[in-house]
Amino acid sequence: MIQHPDAKSQISDENQDLESARRVLQIEADALLSLKSSLNGDFVQALDIISASKGRVVVSGMGKSGHIGKKIAATLASTGTPSHFVHPGEASHGDLGMITQDDVVLCLSNSGGTKELSDIIAYTKRFHIPLIAIVGKADSTLARQSDIALILPDEPEACAIGLAPTTSTTLTLALGDALAVALLERKGFSADQFHVFHPGGKLGSSLIRVSDLMHTGEALPLISEDALMEQALLEMTTKGFGTVGLISADGNLSGIITDGDLRRHMGHDLLTKQAKDVMTRKPQTISPRSLAAEALAQMNSTGINGITCLLVAENNKPVGILSVHDCLRAGVM
Repeated sequence: MIQHPDAKSQISDENQDLESARRVLQIEADALLSLKSSLNGDFVQALDIISASKGRVVVSGMGKSGHIGKKIAATLASTGTPSHFVHPGEASHGDLGMITQDDVVLCLSNSGGTKELSDIIAYTKRFHIPLIAIVGKADSTLARQSDIALILPDEPEACAIGLAPTTSTTLTLALGDALAVALLERKGFSADQFHVFHPGGKLGSSLIRVSDLMHTGEALPLISEDALMEQALLEMTTKGFGTVGLISADGNLSGIITDGDLRRHMGHDLLTKQAKDVMTRKPQTISPRSLAAEALAQMNSTGINGITCLLVAENNKPVGILSVHDCLRAGVM
């Protein structure tokens, strides 16, 4: 088969495109490894300064560094380190008032000579506000004026002409992530705290706990195990879960009655039986601290068609009930 010349040209162009992309990724990957190796005590001192602060981390940068700075500020804030971004141009026209003496300023500049940062630098000096720099030049104005300068390794930009911010912005972003995660781990920031800052979307739903969704108090279908089945049926009907939990004299959960138990004991004397004679002993339960996703998985994995409700218990005492519909309405998958 003779291949059309245009097809050969297209394949050649695709190969060149892939080669360009791979070259960029390799340059940036090598630079990240270099950054990893370059970390030293200055990084730890930066963490010390931020940890000791009573205020916020105010991030600033111009151009591409500014875009990266906004992401770093957002990451810090969402992982338990209060932070916000101040544009250096706006800072010179009133937004310096957004920086307090309790704050720490984090300035980003690859060259370290960004003119627009000069007013912020001067402001930190005037009011003795700690200044941390992420900068590419150790002998730059920004590096010299900072209390701590985190110097990026001298690695080439990934673009063919070596000018467009590519490698430098990747390094800055990665170092910002390293600061945020190290601070998170220092303070033992938990999944529960993380959920407070991420209530929406798939991430938020994946962190919802059983205690956030369960029904409690008067909504909880419970009766004594010594009660008659007539009362059990009334509780199942009025509470609307199609099930009822049974408790012993000491308040412990002793069993459960479901639609399946009713079918198995159906007869003319059903209503005169005691609930404990119909119940299923040792019912499945879940802790209120468990993730709702775990509860949903447990319900789906039980039997052929699964179950639709789970009693929530602590130390074998019922504290709530969770239905599959509660999970689905909350977006738990």
